[in-house]
Amino acid sequence: MRSTKRDTPRAEWNIPNRVTALVLGACWFSILAEGYDIGVLGAVLPTLGEYEPWDLSPMDLGGLGAYALVGMLIGALFIGQLSDLMGRRRVLLIAFVIYNASALGAALAPSPEIFGLFRFIGGLGMGGLIPIAAAMTIEFSPPWRRSLNYTLMFSAYSLGIVVAALVALRVLTTSDDPEAWRWVVGIGAVPIIFLPVIAKMLPESLEYQVNKGRIDQARAQAEKLGISPFNPDAMRVVETGTTSKVPWRQVLAAIFSRRFLRSTILFWLALFCGLLLVYGLNTWLPSIMREAGYDLGGALTFLLVFSLTAAIGGLAIGWASDRYGPRPVLITFYILGGIGTLLLMMDYPFAVNMVLVGFAGLGAIGTSAILTGYITDYYPPNARATAAGWALSFARVGAIMGPIIGGWIAGSALGFEWNFYIFAAVPLVAAICLALLPKEKPTATAIEVQAARAARSSEESAGARGEAGTDRP
Repeated sequence: MRSTKRDTPRAEWNIPNRVTALVLGACWFSILAEGYDIGVLGAVLPTLGEYEPWDLSPMDLGGLGAYALVGMLIGALFIGQLSDLMGRRRVLLIAFVIYNASALGAALAPSPEIFGLFRFIGGLGMGGLIPIAAAMTIEFSPPWRRSLNYTLMFSAYSLGIVVAALVALRVLTTSDDPEAWRWVVGIGAVPIIFLPVIAKMLPESLEYQVNKGRIDQARAQAEKLGISPFNPDAMRVVETGTTSKVPWRQVLAAIFSRRFLRSTILFWLALFCGLLLVYGLNTWLPSIMREAGYDLGGALTFLLVFSLTAAIGGLAIGWASDRYGPRPVLITFYILGGIGTLLLMMDYPFAVNMVLVGFAGLGAIGTSAILTGYITDYYPPNARATAAGWALSFARVGAIMGPIIGGWIAGSALGFEWNFYIFAAVPLVAAICLALLPKEKPTATAIEVQAARAARSSEESAGARGEAGTDRP
């Protein structure tokens, strides 16, 4: 059974608050730097579109926005797996170096092809870092604060985009240099100088060390961190009982079984729409608002408010989801996000549009982060990781399509209003998908039955061995 705030005695939690704070701080800063690298392209896109030496079309710009996202898809699938071989801490630091160093390469790129290549390389690191940072945050956080700590850690993603918008506002609106965008992109490499600090703050995963059989190393690190008493058995992957390992083919069979098929399809479509909206607006919002008649400073302010509202409001959405349930809260904020996006096409005063873009931010970034947690919690324990992983992999196709769709609209004969029509429809589709979910979660799934059978089989085998032993002379 999953530990909850109510059924986990606080006296049994022996990881010092100081260690939790260090891990959370290191992961938060890593995600902040990643958020900057993701948000920086949207911040410089209006200027990049006017950069004469490259003469980029709207579709070219959309393609540049997709390079990092393709890299993130591959990084999430493969680089994240390296943490099981090399350790979570080491791979997180490697991923941190990859995406920060690639920012410098992109800033110095002599051509759009080289720029895209470095964006792709950076995406590899970004895609690999997110699941590791999430795992480290969860491991070192007490059960009654895991949801809050995860939300705090991931809020750095939106804040990173805010920083990118602020840097772009400062640099691009005060300089006539057509190469000024390179400084905005290159600043994304600055966090790499903090690598020694992050390395010192971040311990290796005790779960990783124990499950690799490095018990002595784990004990030594636990003693250094002040974790006492240290019980390696509590961190081992259990092979029998209700949490026994089940072959991945059977996990997928359960996810797509008649009990779960409807929910799986609806979850995949909702998360697909969510990430399409997140990365579509992150990339194109300043350019769209410039088409709507705002100057560069005003257009970048929209990106700043979009991300800042998502960062702060995401905490409120997480609290409301814990209190009222994720389904009604997500439906409500996806609808508000769609309405806010659609109304941005109207000629409202600047202050009113700031409120509307704030709702768009809540309906994009804030809701998608909570939706991922909802999907993870919806499925049985043995299927959670696989269910969430496959849903995110499918949804990342939507993330890749977001910038491309924005480029297609900008390059077509359609008016700029179609950006608002399409990007407003996307969260409404997500809300409809969530509204069609079964009201009750399926129970007694095939995967749970298999886990129970594995437990009974293990007990019967142990009993048979015991009887055989008593019959021997």
